[in-house]
Amino acid sequence: MNKSLISAMKKSLALIGVLFFTVNLIVFPVPLNAYPFWAQQNYDSPREATGKIVCANCHLAQMPTIAEVPQSVGADSVFKAVVKIPYKQDLKEIGADGTEVPLQVGAVVMLPDGFKLAPQERWTDEIKEETEGVYFTNYSEEKDNIIIVGPLPGDNNKEIIFPVLSPNPSKNKEYHYGKYSIHVGANRGRGQVYPNGDKSNNALFNASVSGKIESIQTNEDGTYSINILEENGELISDLLPIGSQIIVRESDVINAGDPLTSDPNVGGFGQLDTEVVLQSPIRIIGLIAFFLGVGLTQILLVLKKKQVEKVQAAEGI
Repeated sequence: MNKSLISAMKKSLALIGVLFFTVNLIVFPVPLNAYPFWAQQNYDSPREATGKIVCANCHLAQMPTIAEVPQSVGADSVFKAVVKIPYKQDLKEIGADGTEVPLQVGAVVMLPDGFKLAPQERWTDEIKEETEGVYFTNYSEEKDNIIIVGPLPGDNNKEIIFPVLSPNPSKNKEYHYGKYSIHVGANRGRGQVYPNGDKSNNALFNASVSGKIESIQTNEDGTYSINILEENGELISDLLPIGSQIIVRESDVINAGDPLTSDPNVGGFGQLDTEVVLQSPIRIIGLIAFFLGVGLTQILLVLKKKQVEKVQAAEGI
């Protein structure tokens, strides 16, 4: 076969390869660099106007969260939004009763309008296996595009699969093909502050005043009283919750703001934004037709060139 023809066919195959790469973006996810019921009970939306997910108001420490979603999806299709919540295996934290407990995790996925949790009859066997033991719930009846999960045992759920159903703009004109934002938040461990502003026992406690520690008492309910004598002779009692790891001793002289306990928190919250494209099937078909047309045109041009060369050779040109 003539070298020119082979070269043209290679170029055509390369163009078709680009086509298939583009189409495959619909299928292959790309990596992108939570007790959520508190938010559900106290906020109309889990995302503030600033973009901050409200879980961060209680979970003060920051830790990474990873999300994987397809770059593009087709209309009325089920895809997986994967939320990864990394932390050290077998990590323990202070429970509400003061004992050490394994970490629990939770996550919230804020989908674009029209996207929602896929009905179970649309789940594949793979999705059913990956989500076994995971309970999904909508943030509210009015917001079925916001899905929350948790709390769940963290050691077994560091990766949570959200089965998502995309809308079909061909059937519902409220939605359109194009690029959409997805907001993801995930947490491991308990928070440091309750929604009412009170500290949990999973937080660092500081001295309220300066002075000398007169005594440290253990109360009947398991809490602690740190009695501090100020310079003016007034005795102030700082109450510490159950499970506190006290780092001061009687007779210590301290300043206001000095830590009375170690920081027990080992968890944290992380959020990120990512995007997904709702791809029009007409656009995909047009793209396929374009690349095939370009490839076919190149092949025909080479064949025509060879035909002209043969005619010229026959005529002695």
